[in-house]
Amino acid sequence: MEALGRRGDRAARDGERTPLIRIARTALAASTVAAALVLAGCSTAPLDVGSATSTPIAATGPRTATIAQSDPVAVAPTPAPRLPASVDTADGRRVTVTDVSRIVALDRYGTYGTTVFALGLGGNLVGRDIATKFPAAQSIPVLTLGGTDANVEAIIALRPTVVLTDASLPSSATVVRQLSSAGIAVVVGSEKRAVADTPAQLRFVARALGVPDAGETLVRRVEVGLSQARAMRPDVPDADRPRIAFLYARGTGLLILGGPGSGADSLIDVVGARDAGTAAGLTDAFTSLTSEGLIRARPDVILMLTDGLQSVGGVDGLLRVPGVSETPAGRTRSVIDMDDGELLSFGPRTGDVVLALTRALYGPR
Repeated sequence: MEALGRRGDRAARDGERTPLIRIARTALAASTVAAALVLAGCSTAPLDVGSATSTPIAATGPRTATIAQSDPVAVAPTPAPRLPASVDTADGRRVTVTDVSRIVALDRYGTYGTTVFALGLGGNLVGRDIATKFPAAQSIPVLTLGGTDANVEAIIALRPTVVLTDASLPSSATVVRQLSSAGIAVVVGSEKRAVADTPAQLRFVARALGVPDAGETLVRRVEVGLSQARAMRPDVPDADRPRIAFLYARGTGLLILGGPGSGADSLIDVVGARDAGTAAGLTDAFTSLTSEGLIRARPDVILMLTDGLQSVGGVDGLLRVPGVSETPAGRTRSVIDMDDGELLSFGPRTGDVVLALTRALYGPR
C-alpha cells in the first residue's frame, strides 16, 4: 500500500514529536505506498500487555505470502452489463449508471480496480489508483496525486462514464462534488475494509456496473477460498493460537501497530491467529508503539506489507529496530510479508489472500 491514511499520517507526525517512540530512524528508507490502511483512530499511548505467549504452532523464519495468479481472474471474458443500473451510495445519494465503457476506479487499497478486472470489465478501465498495481493494469494511467488524493483535472480529461471511489481518499467529498458537477456518474462505496465486508463490497460494485450475476460469482469464489483456508487451520484452543502483530513501516523512523479495525485484524482472525494489538488491549486501529510495548506484546509472527519491509532493509533491517529482536517473532525471524496491492485490498481476491497467508503462517500441512 502506498499511504497510511489521514489519521495514520497524523499519528506518524505525532510520533515524531513525542519521546514515546524510540525506533531507529536510520533503519528506515522513505516509502510512499498508496493504498495502505483503513482510515481509523491512532493512539500514541504506551502498551502494557503482560508477557503471555502462545504455543508455537506457526512455522518459523521469514516467508512471503504469494497468490498464484498475478492478475485478477475474470469471471466472464465479455460480460453484458444490464443498464441503466441504480445504486444507493455510501454518501447518501442515488446514482444511476447508464454507460460503463470508460471506468475510473480510485481508492487507497486498489479494491475497485481489482474488482473491475475480476468482473470482466478490465478493458473498460481507463484510470486507476496507484494501489491497483497488478501487471494487467500497469498501462492504465494513475490518477492519485502522491498516492493519496485524486487528480480531478486528469480524471475529467479521460472522459469517464463512471467513477468508482470512496472516502478513503483525502478530499473525497470535494472530488465527488466536482466530478458530479461535470456530469460524471460518481459511485461512492463504503471505505470499510475487512473480510466480513468483502461480499457486500463486491455486490455493490457489480450492481453499479450492471453485472450483478458476475458479482455473485465473485462472492462464491471468495467464500470457497475462505472455506479452504479454514480447513487448513490447526484445531487448537483460542489461547494457543499464534499472536500476529501487523506492523506498518512508514519509512520515517516509526512503526505503527495494527489493532481492532485495522483490517489486518480480520485477516489474522480468519487464518486462526490472534491479533497482537487487539490482544494487547488496543482500542485504536493503529498505535505508534514504543520498543518496550512491542516487547511486551510478544508477537509470534510479524506481518508486514512487502514495500514496508523493504523500506526497513528487509528482515535483517527490521531486527535492528529496537525491541523487534527481543520478541518471539524476532528471535525466530518469523516475518511474513505480502504484496502491498493484495494484503489489504479486500476484494475479489480475499479468498486467495487468506489462503496464501494461511500457508505462509503454518507451512506445508
